[in-house]
Amino acid sequence: MSITDTALLVIDAQESFRHRPYWSEADTTAYFDRQQALIDGARAAGIAVVQIFHVEPEGAFSLASGWVAALAPLRVAADAVFHKTRHSALVGSGLDVWLTERGIRRLLISGIRTEQCCETTTRHASDLGYAVDFVSEATLTFAMRDAKGRDWSAAEIKARTELVLDQRFARIATVAEALAGTAKRAA
Repeated sequence: MSITDTALLVIDAQESFRHRPYWSEADTTAYFDRQQALIDGARAAGIAVVQIFHVEPEGAFSLASGWVAALAPLRVAADAVFHKTRHSALVGSGLDVWLTERGIRRLLISGIRTEQCCETTTRHASDLGYAVDFVSEATLTFAMRDAKGRDWSAAEIKARTELVLDQRFARIATVAEALAGTAKRAA
């Protein structure tokens, strides 16, 4: 594989989330730093950067809301932009066709929410035969309460996602590891 067969997916890193009741600034500083480092590193390495936006007919995720836009302060400058209506970015968005047409076989997964659209896209991509690096530190999620009343922190949710994906559906990678893996293939 080479850098031309790799794409960075920036999934649902959109202003819509600021308008959800669970939005929290708690982990955003670290997320923004790691997400931007991954975007900038991919751009510098010649890796395609793809922005995926989740859209819904109404509310904060509707195109009419004006919030289906890159989450500030991120600077994405995407090579391609796709809209999705499902959890997987590979369902109904046209992304799968775009990747196939370009011979892309390796994906770097990042964005929001770690355990939802990022994890679902990772599982789907793996099942389709893509090599996947799940760049957990460049994902963001929020605390949740389960049906039994247990509160799960964002860190616990990320750890659970890493556990179930690692070596089954993806390689769990830091920003540096994902970009180093790309550099090794280009050499």
